[in-house]
Amino acid sequence: MTQTARYHHGDLHATLLQEANTLLNEQGIEGLSLRKLAERAGVSRTAPYHHFRDKNALLCALATQAFSQLDEMINRQLQATGSQEGIQNFVREYLRFATENPEQYELMFGRTIWKGGEPTDELKTIAYRSFRHYAERLATLLAGRLPAKTDSLRVAQASWATVHGLCRLLIDGIYVNREDIETVSEQSIALIMAALSQPSS
Repeated sequence: MTQTARYHHGDLHATLLQEANTLLNEQGIEGLSLRKLAERAGVSRTAPYHHFRDKNALLCALATQAFSQLDEMINRQLQATGSQEGIQNFVREYLRFATENPEQYELMFGRTIWKGGEPTDELKTIAYRSFRHYAERLATLLAGRLPAKTDSLRVAQASWATVHGLCRLLIDGIYVNREDIETVSEQSIALIMAALSQPSS
Protein backbone atom coordinates (compact mmCIF):
# COMPACT_ATOMS: atom_id res chain seq x y z
CA MET A 1 0.00 0.00 0.00
CA THR A 2 1.38 3.42 -0.91
CA GLN A 3 2.09 6.22 1.48
CA THR A 4 -0.69 8.44 0.10
CA ALA A 5 -3.16 5.63 0.65
CA ARG A 6 -2.31 5.49 4.35
CA TYR A 7 -2.14 9.14 5.32
CA HIS A 8 -2.89 12.61 4.04
CA HIS A 9 0.02 14.84 3.12
CA GLY A 10 1.36 16.57 6.21
CA ASP A 11 -0.38 14.23 8.65
CA LEU A 12 2.32 11.57 8.95
CA HIS A 13 3.02 12.35 12.60
CA ALA A 14 -0.63 11.88 13.55
CA THR A 15 -0.85 8.74 11.42
CA LEU A 16 2.23 7.27 13.08
CA LEU A 17 0.74 7.86 16.52
CA GLN A 18 -2.55 6.31 15.45
CA GLU A 19 -0.85 3.24 14.01
CA ALA A 20 1.46 3.01 17.02
CA ASN A 21 -1.55 2.91 19.33
CA THR A 22 -3.02 0.10 17.24
CA LEU A 23 0.22 -1.87 17.40
CA LEU A 24 0.46 -1.20 21.12
CA ASN A 25 -3.01 -2.64 21.67
CA GLU A 26 -2.29 -5.66 19.49
CA GLN A 27 1.25 -6.56 20.55
CA GLY A 28 1.96 -4.67 23.76
CA ILE A 29 4.92 -2.49 24.62
CA GLU A 30 7.48 -5.18 23.85
CA GLY A 31 6.00 -5.83 20.42
CA LEU A 32 6.08 -2.20 19.34
CA SER A 33 9.03 -1.04 17.25
CA LEU A 34 9.77 1.75 14.80
CA ARG A 35 10.35 -0.84 12.08
CA LYS A 36 6.93 -2.41 12.61
CA LEU A 37 5.40 1.04 12.78
CA ALA A 38 6.89 1.96 9.40
CA GLU A 39 5.51 -1.22 7.87
CA ARG A 40 2.07 -0.62 9.36
CA ALA A 41 1.97 2.98 8.17
CA GLY A 42 3.23 2.05 4.71
CA VAL A 43 6.28 4.32 4.82
CA SER A 44 10.02 3.80 4.55
CA ARG A 45 11.83 2.38 7.56
CA THR A 46 13.58 5.69 8.13
CA ALA A 47 10.43 7.85 8.02
CA PRO A 48 9.40 7.34 11.68
CA TYR A 49 12.86 8.45 12.83
CA HIS A 50 12.13 11.92 11.47
CA HIS A 51 9.39 12.14 14.13
CA PHE A 52 10.69 9.93 16.94
CA ARG A 53 14.39 9.62 17.75
CA ASP A 54 14.00 6.10 19.12
CA LYS A 55 11.46 3.77 20.73
CA ASN A 56 11.63 5.65 24.02
CA ALA A 57 10.63 8.86 22.24
CA LEU A 58 7.72 7.06 20.57
CA LEU A 59 6.52 5.60 23.86
CA CYS A 60 6.76 9.01 25.50
CA ALA A 61 4.71 10.53 22.68
CA LEU A 62 2.02 7.88 23.16
CA ALA A 63 1.97 8.48 26.92
CA THR A 64 1.81 12.24 26.35
CA GLN A 65 -1.18 11.79 24.07
CA ALA A 66 -2.93 9.62 26.68
CA PHE A 67 -2.24 12.14 29.46
CA SER A 68 -3.71 14.87 27.26
CA GLN A 69 -6.91 12.82 27.03
CA LEU A 70 -6.90 12.32 30.80
CA ASP A 71 -6.32 16.03 31.41
CA GLU A 72 -9.25 16.89 29.16
CA MET A 73 -11.40 14.43 31.12
CA ILE A 74 -10.40 16.02 34.43
CA ASN A 75 -11.22 19.51 33.23
CA ARG A 76 -14.51 18.39 31.70
CA GLN A 77 -15.81 16.38 34.66
CA LEU A 78 -14.51 18.44 37.56
CA GLN A 79 -14.87 22.01 36.32
CA ALA A 80 -18.38 22.43 37.68
CA THR A 81 -17.84 23.91 41.14
CA GLY A 82 -19.57 21.91 43.84
CA SER A 83 -20.67 19.21 41.45
CA GLN A 84 -20.59 15.86 43.24
CA GLU A 85 -21.94 14.34 40.05
CA GLY A 86 -18.76 15.53 38.34
CA ILE A 87 -16.63 13.54 40.79
CA GLN A 88 -18.78 10.46 40.33
CA ASN A 89 -18.56 10.77 36.55
CA PHE A 90 -14.81 11.33 36.76
CA VAL A 91 -14.23 8.13 38.75
CA ARG A 92 -16.36 6.08 36.38
CA GLU A 93 -14.77 7.59 33.26
CA TYR A 94 -11.27 7.18 34.69
CA LEU A 95 -11.91 3.48 35.30
CA ARG A 96 -13.34 3.09 31.82
CA PHE A 97 -10.40 4.95 30.26
CA ALA A 98 -7.86 2.75 32.04
CA THR A 99 -9.55 -0.58 31.39
CA GLU A 100 -10.25 0.17 27.73
CA ASN A 101 -6.67 1.36 27.15
CA PRO A 102 -4.53 -0.87 29.41
CA GLU A 103 -1.33 -0.62 27.37
CA GLN A 104 -1.53 3.17 27.23
CA TYR A 105 -2.30 3.27 30.95
CA GLU A 106 0.79 1.17 31.62
CA LEU A 107 2.89 3.64 29.66
CA MET A 108 1.42 6.54 31.62
CA PHE A 109 2.09 5.14 35.08
CA GLY A 110 4.31 2.08 34.69
CA ARG A 111 8.02 1.43 34.98
CA THR A 112 8.77 1.27 31.24
CA ILE A 113 9.22 5.02 30.90
CA TRP A 114 9.49 6.35 34.45
CA LYS A 115 12.03 3.78 35.69
CA GLY A 116 13.43 1.97 32.67
CA GLY A 117 13.31 4.77 30.14
CA GLU A 118 13.75 8.52 29.97
CA PRO A 119 10.58 10.62 30.16
CA THR A 120 10.63 13.62 27.87
CA ASP A 121 10.09 17.12 29.20
CA GLU A 122 6.77 17.24 27.33
CA LEU A 123 5.59 14.07 29.04
CA LYS A 124 6.65 15.22 32.50
CA THR A 125 4.89 18.54 31.95
CA ILE A 126 1.53 17.05 30.93
CA ALA A 127 1.70 14.30 33.57
CA TYR A 128 2.29 16.73 36.43
CA ARG A 129 -0.19 19.21 34.97
CA SER A 130 -2.91 16.57 34.90
CA PHE A 131 -2.54 15.83 38.59
CA ARG A 132 -2.26 19.53 39.41
CA HIS A 133 -5.53 20.18 37.61
CA TYR A 134 -7.14 17.29 39.50
CA ALA A 135 -5.86 18.60 42.85
CA GLU A 136 -7.02 22.14 42.08
CA ARG A 137 -10.48 21.07 40.94
CA LEU A 138 -10.89 18.79 43.96
CA ALA A 139 -9.69 21.50 46.36
CA THR A 140 -12.46 23.74 45.05
CA LEU A 141 -15.04 21.05 45.75
CA LEU A 142 -13.54 20.37 49.18
CA ALA A 143 -13.51 24.00 50.29
CA GLY A 144 -15.25 24.26 53.68
CA ARG A 145 -16.03 20.54 53.81
CA LEU A 146 -12.90 19.06 55.36
CA PRO A 147 -11.86 19.13 59.02
CA ALA A 148 -9.58 21.98 59.98
CA LYS A 149 -5.90 21.59 59.09
CA THR A 150 -6.66 18.85 56.56
CA ASP A 151 -4.36 19.17 53.55
CA SER A 152 -6.49 19.06 50.39
CA LEU A 153 -3.40 18.03 48.39
CA ARG A 154 -3.05 14.89 50.51
CA VAL A 155 -6.74 14.17 50.00
CA ALA A 156 -6.23 14.51 46.25
CA GLN A 157 -3.26 12.14 46.38
CA ALA A 158 -5.17 9.59 48.47
CA SER A 159 -8.29 9.68 46.28
CA TRP A 160 -6.25 9.41 43.08
CA ALA A 161 -4.30 6.50 44.56
CA THR A 162 -7.57 4.73 45.40
CA VAL A 163 -8.91 4.99 41.86
CA HIS A 164 -5.51 4.13 40.37
CA GLY A 165 -5.31 1.05 42.59
CA LEU A 166 -8.69 -0.15 41.36
CA CYS A 167 -7.51 0.28 37.78
CA ARG A 168 -4.37 -1.76 38.42
CA LEU A 169 -6.36 -4.55 40.08
CA LEU A 170 -8.68 -4.81 37.11
CA ILE A 171 -6.00 -4.46 34.42
CA ASP A 172 -3.77 -7.05 36.09
CA GLY A 173 -6.64 -9.51 36.24
CA ILE A 174 -6.97 -9.73 40.01
CA TYR A 175 -10.63 -8.79 39.76
CA VAL A 176 -11.75 -10.99 36.88
CA ASN A 177 -15.45 -10.50 37.56
CA ARG A 178 -16.61 -7.22 36.08
CA GLU A 179 -19.43 -7.01 38.58
CA ASP A 180 -16.92 -7.04 41.42
CA ILE A 181 -14.98 -4.05 40.16
CA GLU A 182 -18.18 -2.15 39.45
CA THR A 183 -19.31 -2.74 43.04
CA VAL A 184 -15.94 -1.72 44.46
CA SER A 185 -15.82 1.39 42.28
CA GLU A 186 -19.25 2.43 43.49
CA GLN A 187 -18.13 1.92 47.08
CA SER A 188 -15.04 4.03 46.43
CA ILE A 189 -17.22 6.79 45.04
CA ALA A 190 -19.40 6.56 48.15
CA LEU A 191 -16.35 6.92 50.41
CA ILE A 192 -15.10 9.95 48.49
CA MET A 193 -18.53 11.54 48.59
CA ALA A 194 -18.77 10.85 52.34
CA ALA A 195 -15.49 12.70 52.84
CA LEU A 196 -16.79 15.61 50.79
CA SER A 197 -19.93 15.82 52.88
CA GLN A 198 -18.10 16.11 56.21
CA PRO A 199 -18.51 19.57 57.71
CA SER A 200 -15.39 21.49 58.66
CA SER A 201 -14.50 21.72 62.33
